[in-house]
Amino acid sequence: MSPEVSDLLKRALALPSDERAALANTLLDSLDTPKESATESVEEAWDQEAARRIEDLKTGKAMTVPWEQLHRELLAMVNER
Repeated sequence: MSPEVSDLLKRALALPSDERAALANTLLDSLDTPKESATESVEEAWDQEAARRIEDLKTGKAMTVPWEQLHRELLAMVNER
């Protein structure tokens, strides 16, 4: 790390936590971000998956389980270990 960067880091660490958070977010945002087309394809894939799951529910291929039942089953699984 260069002396300039070390000095900058020391000064940044002396900032109040809210200012350090804002600085960290700004630095992270400045790094390479996914290309918009990649982000769009991920969103499109999630949209398709959500639509598929809704269709599975409508056609009876998938069924919902009440939270209370699922919670009991999960606790039983954990307690078996």
